[in-house]
Amino acid sequence: MEENNNIIAAEETPAVEPKKVVLNASVAPEDFDWDAFENEDVYGTDKAEIEEKYNQTLSKVNEGEVIEGTVTAVSKREVIVNIGYKSEGVIMAPEFRYNPDLKVGDTVEVLVENPEDRKGQLILSHKKARQLRSWDQVNAAFNNNEIVKGYVKTRTKGGMIVDVFGIEAFLPGSQIDIKPIRDYDQFVDTTMDFKIVKINQEFRNVVVSHKALIEAELEAQKSEIISKLEKGQVLEGTVKNITSYGVFVDLGGVDGLIHITDLSWGRINHPEEVVALDQKINVVIMDFDETKKRIALGYKQLTQHPWDALDADLKVGDKVKGKVVLIADYGAFVEVEPGVEGLIHVSEMSWNPRFRTAQDFLKVGDEVEAQILSLDRDEKKMSLGIKQLSVNPWDAIREKYPVGSQHSATVRNITNFGVFAELEDGVEGLVHVSDLSWNKIKHPTEVVASGDAIDVVILDIDEENRKLSLGRKQLLPNPWDEIEAKFAVGTVVEGTVANVNDKAATIMLEGDVEAVCYSRDLVKEDGTAPVAGEKLSFKVTDLKKNAKKIVLSHAKTYVAAAPVEEKAEKPVSEADLTKKAVKKINTSVEKATLGDIDALAALKASMEKGE
Repeated sequence: MEENNNIIAAEETPAVEPKKVVLNASVAPEDFDWDAFENEDVYGTDKAEIEEKYNQTLSKVNEGEVIEGTVTAVSKREVIVNIGYKSEGVIMAPEFRYNPDLKVGDTVEVLVENPEDRKGQLILSHKKARQLRSWDQVNAAFNNNEIVKGYVKTRTKGGMIVDVFGIEAFLPGSQIDIKPIRDYDQFVDTTMDFKIVKINQEFRNVVVSHKALIEAELEAQKSEIISKLEKGQVLEGTVKNITSYGVFVDLGGVDGLIHITDLSWGRINHPEEVVALDQKINVVIMDFDETKKRIALGYKQLTQHPWDALDADLKVGDKVKGKVVLIADYGAFVEVEPGVEGLIHVSEMSWNPRFRTAQDFLKVGDEVEAQILSLDRDEKKMSLGIKQLSVNPWDAIREKYPVGSQHSATVRNITNFGVFAELEDGVEGLVHVSDLSWNKIKHPTEVVASGDAIDVVILDIDEENRKLSLGRKQLLPNPWDEIEAKFAVGTVVEGTVANVNDKAATIMLEGDVEAVCYSRDLVKEDGTAPVAGEKLSFKVTDLKKNAKKIVLSHAKTYVAAAPVEEKAEKPVSEADLTKKAVKKINTSVEKATLGDIDALAALKASMEKGE
């Protein structure tokens, strides 16, 4: 035994083997030969075996592994944890902030971040281990459809933040309860049961729902309640939600919808005009679907229909008062009693034909008086009229506006073919473009503008279609009466070339009278052509009063005409033109077919009569 407790030196071998020292592991630390340990091979041939036995006494850890360790020291800055490895790990104290009662000897979970860094230190993390374990728990609960407990930490935009297994999960506001929640703060700092409904593995986002648990509990109740429903059954419910299209009512575990059209017999813009949130109301079961668990409710059906309560003595021709509740292009709906409406068609609003849409005459909210034109109690329809309460100006149109009478009118509308002039409210007439001016015009705006007051004469009356034909030029002197005398055929006049084209030139005569000179008669005596703005003398070769056309010739002012030409220059009367036409017809009749003879004979007789 004494020999085993001492270091035995090997005998020196002459000149071949070096001196070897065998280390006895049982030697006291103070008696250990450190120099021999550092400078010589004290292990001998068993060094590898000894290292292997030493490594077997240590825990084997891998990077990223979560294991349990024991707290060996706690300070304000750090916590020392022993995991049975060759060195202890140091963890920063803030990672244990959630556990202020941490003490030496406690067992904690840690994640091995690095078994040995450059300094030989074991790097651990309690926070990451806790998060990793929590994520596994969250996924397990989601996969197994388990109910988990969560602590509502704070309120956030659109919902709440909930601590589940140490992970912050999002609780949407719509998933807190089956009814809308208006005060989120009441749930802060409370612990509730939740169901994990969604997990984003990439971003590690978790969404939980408390409403899902309530719905699961109510699902069985809904089936039982719906199985006992009957059409026409009256139940009491609580207004749960109000939308633009209707109201959701809680019937004690199952919701029903009152459509906006079933809230009131009268026309309403929004359900809030009839009911309020949390209000208790009686409703009637209109219809239900057990499969889809949908219930249609009625509210107005519990009151008498306004048409049934309408005055029985009300009849066609009576006057009623009401308020305009809706405007459409074709008319306006007027509420004469709550829930009883009548339609005033746009054609029944005014005797004035200028009103094309109801918006031209009425607006929503107007109080009006109207006459009942038709009344159908069975179909619950009523048509009304406003214009019937005033005198129809067309009833005595011929007495007030006889043909040939002169009146003052206002231009209301201008078109390509003429203008509409208003004589009084409800009475308009058309002044055709040909009756606006004695001169040729391309568009009525050359003569009048909208809103102008003009004098007109009644040309014709169509009572059946309520149309008046008006004339304006008939009240003005016809300038062509003077022009015919002033610019007789053969007269030489002075004129200014206004514009020139390939075929003719426009010549302005005295008094802003337009005339035409064809290119063959426009050449000057020196053989050149005149230009715009040049003044020349012209000879009138033709004048057509009805066509308002004057034909001139400059060439004939300096060229002596032959006798035949002088004869041709004589004015040709309309009688001569008629004779020529009749002669031409007589010639044509000989060559005409049997089908043309009758028509040509009629034309001949007509023209001879005119002669």
